[in-house]
Amino acid sequence: MGFLSLLKKNPLLKNLVLALCFFLIFIALTQLLLNCTTRHGQAFEVPDFSGMTLDEAEQAGHEARLKLTVSDSLYLPARTGGVILEQNPSPGSKVKSGRRVFLTINAYNPKLAQIPYVTGYSLRQAKNNLEISGFEIERLIYRDDIAVNNVLEEQYQGRRIAEGSNIQAPTGSAITLIVGRGADEKDHFTKVPSVIGFTLKNAKSRLWEQGLNIGTITRDEGITEVNLHEARVARQSLGVGTSQALGANVNLRLSLDEETIAAGVREAELSARRAAEEEIEAAIREEMGE
Repeated sequence: MGFLSLLKKNPLLKNLVLALCFFLIFIALTQLLLNCTTRHGQAFEVPDFSGMTLDEAEQAGHEARLKLTVSDSLYLPARTGGVILEQNPSPGSKVKSGRRVFLTINAYNPKLAQIPYVTGYSLRQAKNNLEISGFEIERLIYRDDIAVNNVLEEQYQGRRIAEGSNIQAPTGSAITLIVGRGADEKDHFTKVPSVIGFTLKNAKSRLWEQGLNIGTITRDEGITEVNLHEARVARQSLGVGTSQALGANVNLRLSLDEETIAAGVREAELSARRAAEEEIEAAIREEMGE
């Protein structure tokens, strides 16, 4: 007995087969409709949203139905408030329709915060408190004082910060610290750490912690305020491991090139070895009374 004959003689089986056929046709039509309306599987190139407003960016990303999300903001006075500074995925990336794109926009006004009172704190504690509040150090000025590496006074734009003064300033502002260095000359020196491979923010923090100031900062071509956080220190002017006067300036060169940074790391390691060898030789000479 053939299958068709069986269907004719069994109405229940016939209805089940028809229902299955209709279901499969419905699934196929639904999939076809989805492919037509959402271009399922098609890759879209992410536009360059840099310099656009959020509304302009949404128009530019309309075809791919990109979902734009503001994930961060910076304040760059030279750029128009509200424009997009950075995006992830980057321009030209191939993505599926509906992909979420994270944006960094330029704030209209800088954020304000209260400058913390750090007089009387150790340099490390003062630095940490300033950084936590969104500030950095403009300059370390050392004075002879019994309180070695303690903050004697703090200033903002030449104005002394007194306890309870409640002075507010834009985050990112720089604070000058007057620090004690002790009367003994041996307390007037510090060892230079390596900051090769560090971001500028982390390099500054490490050098301040050692009682050193930031000198001239040079950037390789292509480094802007927007991608500055991606750059790394490739060169530093003072030799790693050498002894330098407290408050000495360290000049830094920033790069985005991995080979340049790697070469800087090798140079820093060599400097550290030389400094350690010279220190051992000096100790031997001193012990021998030379």
